[in-house]
Amino acid sequence: MMTGKNYIGNQLSAKGNKTFKTFNPELNQENKTVFTEATKEEINEAVNLASEAFKQFREISGQKKAAFLNTIADEILALDHLLINMYCSETGLPEGRAKGERGRTIGQLRSFANLVAEGCWVEATIDTAQPNREPLPKSDIRKMLIPIGPVVVFGASNFPLAYSTAGGDTAAALAAGCPVIVKSHPMHAGTGELVSSAIVKAAQKIGMPKGVFSNLNSSGIDVGQQLVAHPKIKAVGFTGSIKGGRALYDLAAKREEPIPVFAEMGSINPVVILPKALENRNQEIAKTYAGSITLGTGQFCTNPGLLLAIKSDGLTNFIKNLYEEISKIIPSCMLHPNIKKGYEINKEKVISQNNVSVVANFSSEVQNNYAQQAVVTVDGKSFLENPDLHLEVFGPFSMIVECENEVELEVIISKLEGQLTGTVISDNHEISKYSKVISALQNRVGRIIFNGVPTGVEVCESMVHGGPYPASTDSRFSAVGITSIKRWVRPFSYQDWPNELLPEALQNDNPLDIFRIIDGIRSKEVTNE
Repeated sequence: MMTGKNYIGNQLSAKGNKTFKTFNPELNQENKTVFTEATKEEINEAVNLASEAFKQFREISGQKKAAFLNTIADEILALDHLLINMYCSETGLPEGRAKGERGRTIGQLRSFANLVAEGCWVEATIDTAQPNREPLPKSDIRKMLIPIGPVVVFGASNFPLAYSTAGGDTAAALAAGCPVIVKSHPMHAGTGELVSSAIVKAAQKIGMPKGVFSNLNSSGIDVGQQLVAHPKIKAVGFTGSIKGGRALYDLAAKREEPIPVFAEMGSINPVVILPKALENRNQEIAKTYAGSITLGTGQFCTNPGLLLAIKSDGLTNFIKNLYEEISKIIPSCMLHPNIKKGYEINKEKVISQNNVSVVANFSSEVQNNYAQQAVVTVDGKSFLENPDLHLEVFGPFSMIVECENEVELEVIISKLEGQLTGTVISDNHEISKYSKVISALQNRVGRIIFNGVPTGVEVCESMVHGGPYPASTDSRFSAVGITSIKRWVRPFSYQDWPNELLPEALQNDNPLDIFRIIDGIRSKEVTNE
């Protein structure tokens, strides 16, 4: 049963007077549940509980944290149709997308459970003492990763499950040993409450400390700002717009104790289509990219918003084929009227610029909150000279830049802001002739794709979902995959510490049976006592 209340630790709470409802974009009407925004008192209570919980949670074994994460996954699955129906009613997305995203969320939780159960993620490193070393003895020094403290996670508008309440940020932080406070996204507060109930139920079943998780409702920016400014919060996870992420980043930097904000923000994901590929298979590429541009109504952070190619007959044919293919695709619903409005404003802003031509625009009437896909072209010189053409248009939109030659193509890539992905479409090993272009692209992105599409982010250890600013605020870390746990930890050393007082990961007899670096050698061996 929906309550519309906040979860402050294990307790439901609604002390405030500010309320709101979510919106069904498919039906173009408000949903019934009334949600109560968290008050300052509730924010402080949640943060204080998290701070107290951290003292215990940070010491909990990897096996018990794994049980917690797996139980969260089980409880989410137990919500079954209740969760799927709520997801669809708050997003306008189809049931298949809801179930797919739920599966990804479950997979993320279980992958982090496996990680912490195995234990090597702490990167235990031991340099044993050399008391007889000349001219000075060497101390025994041991290092591992430890959690940094309570984390605030902001729910994402475009992924109500995989990047929100129990999504990658939350799963990674809990795996690291950090309590989490979620600032629920107002567009899917009902989905957030249901998932929160699953997390709280799992915490109670496994015996986790009260306050290891809280979920706070918010209709605007005030709750999030208070959380980021709170002195007991130690880090922030955010997925959303450049404007929102940068505001949080600046706020965190101005604190008396600055804290890291790991924000995954805007990206237009450039795609370089090389001449031979265009000459030999422009129709095939056009069909593939018509699907990628419109996938999920263009509301993926990896949507291919920029296609770069050198002028040729092959490019002319590609543009014609892309128009034909994308015009066949029936428009679909966007996540919210505000997102649809933003799409239309940004699309028109780009279309109104000098030397921009519309080559594909679904002009037939559509339902409320449905997005009409569009593709435009512009010459390379105009693109370089006009920063407004570099704007991310969040939705089913893409721009083709017609470059004069390879030199201009390389310059355009080098002038781009940081991106999540870059893609190269190539035929018959022609990519080897464009080493400067590839090098420039590598310098601007976090992941480079060969003969594929950027849409779709595999959850695995090798994945990098991040990139140079503004794709993310710190390109050294991924927002997807088990390596994202490193955002919520810090390295810590013990020097000449009594063995029996060391964490198990660093003790001489290696009770966790994990791989460690001992005097420069990776092994599971015990150390000399």
